[in-house]
Amino acid sequence: MKLGAYLSCDILILMSTIERMTITLTAEMAQEVRMAVQAGEYASGSEIIREALRDWGYKRALREQELEELRVKVQEGLSDIRARRVHNFDPERIIRKGEQQLQNPEPST
Repeated sequence: MKLGAYLSCDILILMSTIERMTITLTAEMAQEVRMAVQAGEYASGSEIIREALRDWGYKRALREQELEELRVKVQEGLSDIRARRVHNFDPERIIRKGEQQLQNPEPST
């Protein structure tokens, strides 16, 4: 049983520097890459991998931005507690509100 397939590709490291790397993909992923190239969607498997890495980088940056926004909100809340601006604290209400938000998340901006 073949567990994976190898795809050799060039990964762009810097604008003027290219480094050759070998990556391991499942057979299904490798087949998807080959089919996309054969269909003319991409010029090469390397192009697909570069696009995937750009998308991955974008998602990581977005996740970090969302985490930073959350950290800021937590700090604001802690500051409010220290400044005694928090009144009628009801943890059950906060939990219910959090559960509602998890069930109906707002789209990320």
